[in-house]
Amino acid sequence: MKTEFMVAITQLSAEKNLSKEVVLSAVESALVSAYKKDTFSAGQDVAVKIDPNTGGVKVFVRKTVVETPADPLHEISLADAHKIDRAARLDEILNIEATPPNAGRIAAQTARQVILQRLHEAEHHAIFEEFTCREGDVITGMIQRITPDQIYVDIGKAEAILPYSEQIHNERYRTGQRLKFYLLEVTKTARGPQIVVSRSHRNLLRRMFELEVPEIFSGAVEIRSVAREAGHRSKVAVAARQEGIDPVGCCVGLRGIRIQNIVNELNDEKIDVIEWIDDPKIMIANALSPAQVSSVELNAEENTALVSVPDKQLSLAIGKEGQNARLAAKLTGWRIDIKSLSVVEAERASMAKAAAEKEETAEPHVAVAPSEERGEAAAEVVEEAPTTIEEFVAEVTEEVTDIGLEEFTLDEIEEEEEEEQEEEEQEQVSVSDLEFVLSSSLHLPEQNAANKIRFAEDILPSKGSSGRKKSKKDIDLKDSKSKSKKGRGKKVAYSKDDEYEG
Repeated sequence: MKTEFMVAITQLSAEKNLSKEVVLSAVESALVSAYKKDTFSAGQDVAVKIDPNTGGVKVFVRKTVVETPADPLHEISLADAHKIDRAARLDEILNIEATPPNAGRIAAQTARQVILQRLHEAEHHAIFEEFTCREGDVITGMIQRITPDQIYVDIGKAEAILPYSEQIHNERYRTGQRLKFYLLEVTKTARGPQIVVSRSHRNLLRRMFELEVPEIFSGAVEIRSVAREAGHRSKVAVAARQEGIDPVGCCVGLRGIRIQNIVNELNDEKIDVIEWIDDPKIMIANALSPAQVSSVELNAEENTALVSVPDKQLSLAIGKEGQNARLAAKLTGWRIDIKSLSVVEAERASMAKAAAEKEETAEPHVAVAPSEERGEAAAEVVEEAPTTIEEFVAEVTEEVTDIGLEEFTLDEIEEEEEEEQEEEEQEQVSVSDLEFVLSSSLHLPEQNAANKIRFAEDILPSKGSSGRKKSKKDIDLKDSKSKSKKGRGKKVAYSKDDEYEG
């Protein structure tokens, strides 16, 4: 019987993938619950020990050694303790063997339920500990059940969940299909550990490269960045840590055998392998492959890059629905703006034209000296400037004399200016006065039609005369002044009685 018991313990530990010690501990806990319910009082401290070699079961009651016991269920006197163990001392816990001859049917059922419960708990704890250490790795699983919300995957010792958000949407799954998954997270729940896997995570591509490319696994080649749109296209930037190694060639393999295995596992997802360059301009140009890039302009403050491509390469650089540009932006970490060469040249021409127009319309720039220099310069100007009008006239007279012209005095200059102003006032005729003269000449009666038409100077007084008639003395004085001027024509004055025929 004892041999059969140990065989059952060994078989159970192998099926549940648990150690023999864990299974024996679960059985001991189940027997304690069964004996407490059947033989011993509920409050007694009962312990069960199973011999791992023979399979013998012994039940003990644990009591505290005291001089005078107050609670017989938990305490024992020192005299009674010496009967069991001569080395017993006060306040010591003594194990008293009290193995019952047999257990009832209820106790056996209780033991069975407790054993199963403890085994499940031990199994869940072992699974949680194992898969927690494997988070971020690639595991192989087989699809068991498919529901609208999630897919249940058998990963060997446990069952994992593939949520709808972690599925590749253009991928078709079927029961019994074996696939590689990325172990996303492991959490504890009331029903045991919950394992979540993914097929669309970008690190799945990284781990698969590590599995297929020995140089990446050993560290000779490093994956610097990964950009992925699951099911459609991915870009991987790799760099060599050792000289003489071609990182792109290592990832592609001979005749593309290495990269082809990854593509087949991801259901023909397109993968671009790009060499990582520390120069951002070259890296952005490489990330937009297979399109050819003409130039790249960086704006470090806004973390943006303006990329110009030939007109025929524009659609290829952008990609289907902007896919190529999005992947390049994710791979490099720069915000990329793609424009054709014709658009860039047109924008530059318009900006140059606007700048030229702005320069033409802008006011001339006047250089302003610093405050101290401006103060000194202003002081010099004030010192050099003439203080009175007489000094100014003297300076002008000296300059005129130096160039050989006639010297003028201040009175003559003022007199000359007044005469010029009077002449201009006499020569001008107001528009309103002229209209009045013309209208009056057009409405004359028929009997006066034969009369001669006189000029406006004969009818209207000049503005300089202030409405009074000029005397002969005024005319002669005016005539003499006009003759004294140099470089002017001769002025002729007429009296009010002179008339001109039209």
